[in-house]
Amino acid sequence: MSDDRTIRIALAGGGAFGAKHAAALKRIKGVEVAAVVSDTLDNARAFAAEQGVGRGVGTLEEVLAMDEIDAVILATPTPMHAAQTLACLDAGKHVQVEIPLASSLEDAEACLEAQQRTGLVAMVGHTRRFNPSHQWVRQRIRAGEYRIQQMDVQTYFFRRSNLNALGQARSWTDHLLWHHAAHTVDLFAYQTGSPIVQANAIQGPIHPELGIAMDMSIQLRAENGAICTLSLSFNNDGPLGTFFRYIGDTGTYVARYDDLVTAKDEPIDVTGIDVSLDGIELQDREFVAAIREGREPNASIAQVMPCYRTLAALEQQLNAFTAS
Repeated sequence: MSDDRTIRIALAGGGAFGAKHAAALKRIKGVEVAAVVSDTLDNARAFAAEQGVGRGVGTLEEVLAMDEIDAVILATPTPMHAAQTLACLDAGKHVQVEIPLASSLEDAEACLEAQQRTGLVAMVGHTRRFNPSHQWVRQRIRAGEYRIQQMDVQTYFFRRSNLNALGQARSWTDHLLWHHAAHTVDLFAYQTGSPIVQANAIQGPIHPELGIAMDMSIQLRAENGAICTLSLSFNNDGPLGTFFRYIGDTGTYVARYDDLVTAKDEPIDVTGIDVSLDGIELQDREFVAAIREGREPNASIAQVMPCYRTLAALEQQLNAFTAS
């Protein structure tokens, strides 16, 4: 693809993360958000007008039939991710799908096969790979200045009713394992540079209405000996979000989204790590760059597949215990 040609992207999903991508893409030179898809045509038009991008389109199928669209970013409900990723690839469109790629290993493997068959850029929104806070730690690791001994991670939300990040009613149910644990499982292997060789999980009671476990604990061990302890909850009434504690041989650091502090809560300046402090923008920049350069992106489907294989193994453990 010509380096100076405008890349026209369609954005599917008019929610909180769709808005994050719309804002990020406007900051990337040579990119146009040409079309927006949401749950209804009216909502798509309203979102496009509100964000000042593209035009509202009724369905993803209409977008995939447009020759002028080069790529699609999927910020849609989790149950749609795999099928929509396959549809984009089969239509000849590069695709970035928000995390998680799928909610089953079978669907994730089908997406990998489609990417390998088409040769298109296919990337998953594993944003922690791009957050400057985590990049700072990775740079020290790659320079041989730091070795992770343990990661202690807390992923906490208060979601006893089926609401999204904006506090609005959700038409689908979120999942601690296939969505929220995916961030940490992938990041742990990525940062240690070592495959996960042992994984254990336990979960609390199943919510009678939502049908999901509201609390979960996961243990991981990498081949190089590093370990990870991950606690997840939809019952925690604050503080909310994910907090990563890196315990290493030369220091301890705590990452909170794009912020990083020492064990003594001293801020670490990460402003010079990349061109932006916005992990979503950096993720989108990588997607666009991979399309322009005709290369595999960081967080490609192939690169994140070990994460989904680990999640499937953990799910088998949880199901076997529930059945016993």
